[in-house]
Amino acid sequence: MIVLIRGGGDLASGVALRLHRAGLQVVITELPQPLAVRRLVSFSEAIYAGQFTLEGITARRVDDPTDTLRILQIYTRGQIPVLVDPGAVAIQNLHPTVVIDARMKKQPVELIRSPVKLIIGLGPGFTVGENCHAVVETKRGHMLGRALWQGSSEPDTGIPDSVGDHRAERVLRSPAEGTLAPIAQICDHLEEGQLIGEVSGQPVNAPFRGVLRGLIHPSVELAPGMKIGDVDPRDDPRYCTLVSDKSLAIAGGVIEAILSRPELRKSLWS
Repeated sequence: MIVLIRGGGDLASGVALRLHRAGLQVVITELPQPLAVRRLVSFSEAIYAGQFTLEGITARRVDDPTDTLRILQIYTRGQIPVLVDPGAVAIQNLHPTVVIDARMKKQPVELIRSPVKLIIGLGPGFTVGENCHAVVETKRGHMLGRALWQGSSEPDTGIPDSVGDHRAERVLRSPAEGTLAPIAQICDHLEEGQLIGEVSGQPVNAPFRGVLRGLIHPSVELAPGMKIGDVDPRDDPRYCTLVSDKSLAIAGGVIEAILSRPELRKSLWS
């Protein structure tokens, strides 16, 4: 059984990691230039680097989403294929049993027209019966990680989750159009006001003391206000390379949704 995950950011990667460890065949589809900020915990980094290892699990880039031989070769190595496939055309070729939309677009997406036994949407933008079969809640709180079989997830508030005593101010945003010229690196300790990088000559400074938990790839073309980084006030560099508690909770909801379908259980590990 193949599980196809649309998106390879940090939340998607937590799901991919747990499903892979549970013995399922996972494939990830991504943009030609992924927008992940928490790159050291995102399998999307394989698109840039060719291969990427997260918590002992390696992912490899596949340039042609129709190259099923290449995908099968990666599976035989016990690894995860990451396809350059923004339109998810691989759904037509691989015929996955489960599709998980983890792109976190936070707005309604179209229903997949290909026959898929189980479509799971993560977070805002998904409504059961309209564009998915189940939704997994991604908002922190009492409902985080719950698999929902009716209704929708909590709407997007536009306000990032709090880390320590900081919320919106922990997210770094582009001050201009252009590309990021980084000075600091992910995992670096930062002091308040320290220069992290520049976009078209305009500085990006640390809003407070902490560790640089994420930074967008320097090849991405940026628009003003676009999310480009993340500063963690807990100041522990280990959190830069370990899948978060939030990601693992969401992954638990995905596993519950899959296992709750009796018709899928018999083919889970075949």
